[in-house]
Amino acid sequence: MRFRSLTLDQLRIEDERSYRHIGLYEELKRALVRDRVPFRVPAPGARPSWDRVLFLNLTFWSPDAPADVLEDDSIPADVVMHSAWHHLARRAFNAAGGSPSTSPESLFLGESIASAFDLYLVGRLVGHSPDASFLETQVPAMAEVAEASGVSEEAFEKMLEEIAAEPERAFEDLRQLLFDASRALVRAGSVDDAALALEAFEGHRFGALLHHYELSNWILYARAYAREVGGPDARAMEIDAALRAAPVSLDWLEKNWVFAESGGPAATDGREGSG
Repeated sequence: MRFRSLTLDQLRIEDERSYRHIGLYEELKRALVRDRVPFRVPAPGARPSWDRVLFLNLTFWSPDAPADVLEDDSIPADVVMHSAWHHLARRAFNAAGGSPSTSPESLFLGESIASAFDLYLVGRLVGHSPDASFLETQVPAMAEVAEASGVSEEAFEKMLEEIAAEPERAFEDLRQLLFDASRALVRAGSVDDAALALEAFEGHRFGALLHHYELSNWILYARAYAREVGGPDARAMEIDAALRAAPVSLDWLEKNWVFAESGGPAATDGREGSG
């Protein structure tokens, strides 16, 4: 199977209407178009299965030059935003003289931001766009993982209500969990060490969702390719500390990563749209 590289303006974006109330969507999309970030699309006539596409995306990827593999020349709007956060993380570390693969911390920072933003989207969509295709896939998958961790259906529904009530807080809480857990696990020396590391996060409000995310891929990639820099990566830890200290961490990311690159808000101002 052969692939061609297309940029976002050459792709058909699916379900954009569900995100009209999220002003940040347009800014994230604009970042991908502006920098001509490539996506890998099967050559005309090729029809890879979703399982094949998922395998390629999870196994053969690089934070240095990400290029998501798509089933065809369409892309879901949520994937646009997820890809944009990876791109902005790469730009931030390149500007500082490094790259997202330089250290485990810098790799995990970009991954945790992109994945936590998916949870933020769940919170924003539940009340505004309950028919969004993203919810149709994400919520059942989250519920399954939560149930396997012993969370009742009622408790999971309450969790969703809390995420919808404070999606920005949910973003930061999950971002911290993913960042802290992956940092602890990447340096675990044995199965016992890893099990103890995981147990330490069981009391977190989103601890039951931890296995919903592809931590094994993150950790295996970091162990294979990331380079230790004589201790925790100072630049990544500085950004992590700034996000923890910010009243709203997404506001910090908008100012320092999104709007700093685009010159300021476009038609909308920040995360809230006019619709």
